[in-house]
Amino acid sequence: MKKPKDKVAYGESLKAIVNLKDKALATSGNYRKFYEKDGIRYSHTINPMTGYPVQHALLSVSVLAENCATADAYATAFMVMGIEKAKEFLQTNNELEGYFIYSDEEGNMKTFFTNGFERILEEEF
Repeated sequence: MKKPKDKVAYGESLKAIVNLKDKALATSGNYRKFYEKDGIRYSHTINPMTGYPVQHALLSVSVLAENCATADAYATAFMVMGIEKAKEFLQTNNELEGYFIYSDEEGNMKTFFTNGFERILEEEF
């Protein structure tokens, strides 16, 4: 998995290394596809309820699931939901695991991951 940063040198972009076996992993994020206007960054992820780009602190989410289509669908859905609603969803669905990268109030990069995701983490940077 990669760090959600704009400009990094080769090898500096890794955030975590995972060990996958018989599962699929997909990542969605708003750190590559976006545009800026008047100092505001607009994500390429659109909230279907409002029709506008999502505006929250979630930068990237990786989902572990039985197959890639499911992992990809939930990774995108979690980017729309935001970290709090996505965490609530994961508490009621034990077939999915998640790894979230988000920005705190001071702009510092933070991570949150489910217990199941922790089992596949080999290294976190």
